[in-house]
Amino acid sequence: MFRDSTRSRLVLLVLVVVCASLLVLDSRPGSDPLTTAGRAAGELVFAPAAAGAGWAGGPAASLYEGLRRGPEAVERVHELEEANAELESELQAARIDQARADQLDDLLHLSGMGGYEIVPAQAVTRTTSRGYAHAVTLDAGTDSGVRTDMTVVNGDGLVGRVVEAGPRTSTVLLATDATSAVGARLAETRKIGVVNGGSVPGGAESELAFELFDMEAPVESGDRVVTLGSHEGAPFVPGVPIGTVRDVEVSPGALSRMARIEPAVDFASLDVVGVVVAGPAEDPRDSVLPPEPEPEEDR
Repeated sequence: MFRDSTRSRLVLLVLVVVCASLLVLDSRPGSDPLTTAGRAAGELVFAPAAAGAGWAGGPAASLYEGLRRGPEAVERVHELEEANAELESELQAARIDQARADQLDDLLHLSGMGGYEIVPAQAVTRTTSRGYAHAVTLDAGTDSGVRTDMTVVNGDGLVGRVVEAGPRTSTVLLATDATSAVGARLAETRKIGVVNGGSVPGGAESELAFELFDMEAPVESGDRVVTLGSHEGAPFVPGVPIGTVRDVEVSPGALSRMARIEPAVDFASLDVVGVVVAGPAEDPRDSVLPPEPEPEEDR
């Protein structure tokens, strides 16, 4: 502890006199040798102490500045995070919009090739209405001209048929449902049969099974199947792609031939679809089918 004594008072007096002298010398203008020497001596004695004080006080000053600007910095970070999230959401929406636009283009191309008049809709929910295992709800109903027993398609082919219709929504029984049965034919030979939802009896799991009535009709893997068409186009209009033959099951004693079908439609990712509100003036036959891929040796 600093003791109050004659010696300490003398030291304090000397320091005060020195400081006063340095202040006087530093305030004098010009480049007088005595003034310059005094300034240099003062810097030599007091500069280390000033630097040490600055070094010791630096962290405290930085801490104070950070605390002073803290709320503004946090708010700015939040603003940037919100802006990034909004931008990400907009980009995702743009991707979805572009995907739906592409699907709508494919749908309009199919309807134009087949001569189908359609009402575009979106498959909004997957349902199990009235015991149906495979059904979807559309965001279009009787207000848009949708009625029961109308064909539903997308840009790739047959989706199913309308089984219920309200003012603004409707329910579609998918072709893959076990209760679904669609009159169909082979595109290449025009041999007819029925496409049922589910597996070939006694065969491996499949989304669609084709029962061909003519036991002698030639059928091979890769053969394409389209809708045969119903009377007055209800519930199915003609010429809509259903899928391609994956393989054929031969059962001894059977009265028909069974084949597993690879669906033209990806039923797991239904989005934009079209309800056919008016069928074609005449059977489009195979005009709706996409061109067959070229054989490997021809490429």
